[in-house]
Amino acid sequence: MRRDVFQAIADPTRRAIIGLIALQAMTPNAIAEHFDTSRQAISKHLQILTECQLVKQEQQGREIYYQLEVAKMKEIDKWLDQFRKIWEDRFNELDNVLSNLKQKKP
Repeated sequence: MRRDVFQAIADPTRRAIIGLIALQAMTPNAIAEHFDTSRQAISKHLQILTECQLVKQEQQGREIYYQLEVAKMKEIDKWLDQFRKIWEDRFNELDNVLSNLKQKKP
């Protein structure tokens, strides 16, 4: 079954992993230390994130480091941007309504 990025980021543990490796590349063991779950569970989350191309692996000696795939995150941001515009417009309308109500107050 092919997963998409939105299925990948739907899980709170995977979002937390993304947050960790956004700061620096990390090994699976280093990632697992931040969670109260098994190393195997973290490996499964990393596999899903890799399949969805949100993270990539880099071999450094005997260690594998996972790092964020920024280009894929930009795809998510681009998709969200259409909604951001709608929300901003609605908040601006609300600001206008509230300003008008304030001005009408005696």
